[in-house]
Amino acid sequence: MRNLSLRNPHPALRFALLLFGVMCGSTAVILIKASSEHPFLVASYRLLLASVILFPFFLRDLREEPAYGWRQVSWTLLPALALAIHFMSWVVGARMTPVANASLIANLTPVAMPFFVWLFFRERVNRIEVLGTLLTLLGLILLTGFTFRVNPEHFKGNLICFGSMLAFAMYLALGRRNGGRIRLWLYMVPLYFFAGLISLITATFWINPVKPYTLSNILYILALAVIPTVGGHTILNYSLKFFRGQVVSVTNLSQPIFATFLGYLVFKEKPDALFYLAAGIMMAGILMVLHGSRLHQAAR
Repeated sequence: MRNLSLRNPHPALRFALLLFGVMCGSTAVILIKASSEHPFLVASYRLLLASVILFPFFLRDLREEPAYGWRQVSWTLLPALALAIHFMSWVVGARMTPVANASLIANLTPVAMPFFVWLFFRERVNRIEVLGTLLTLLGLILLTGFTFRVNPEHFKGNLICFGSMLAFAMYLALGRRNGGRIRLWLYMVPLYFFAGLISLITATFWINPVKPYTLSNILYILALAVIPTVGGHTILNYSLKFFRGQVVSVTNLSQPIFATFLGYLVFKEKPDALFYLAAGIMMAGILMVLHGSRLHQAAR
């Protein structure tokens, strides 16, 4: 990357950075459920704030990219729509179903990702990647599946989370295609801005955004903008420049591991023995997918 201090990071550093981005993303569900603000406003403000925070980097890269114009801006529009749909539906769905349900459904992205990467790139997932994906999903089910609650009252929330997962998979796949064409900040800042604008316009059909806001909700939204959006989503898109889409989506499955770890640090919630078994299986699956991706790239 010409525009980052990490211009050509070592593969191990790239993967460590991807894991850090996943860890940042794991905080989203906690912050979302803690906030009581309207879901669409939460989605809108976290995105618009992220675009404001990163705007200086956009201006820096704009000075170094004279060819940047409306054509490049248009590459962010469809991903922005997918991201807006994902964020809005995720906030709604996460509040309508238990955390375990929301986490398990939202992390089924690797099941949908092969369809989108084939649709956009005609890129197929190889056998090792398939086996690694299945192994990681097995660990995920061990980690969260036993606490999945089958309740008719949660059906609507589960369905919304499933739709949100599909939008997220589409957004990641588009990020690999479109984000790879231009500098990171010239892609991410307009994407966040347009996604936030779409969410804000949609919100106005349900609520007037010109109203008083509680300090706690302001702080939660600010944290959502900084940690899982700027820290999480930006790193995921950066990682798509180096890794195949399946690698990023499968690695993102480790979010529950980081969430459990954070829960232990913050709330002293000690995980049971099953957690360590599930975490080990998931990490083995992630490493298998990473190995399969390397074999694919070496064969090209």
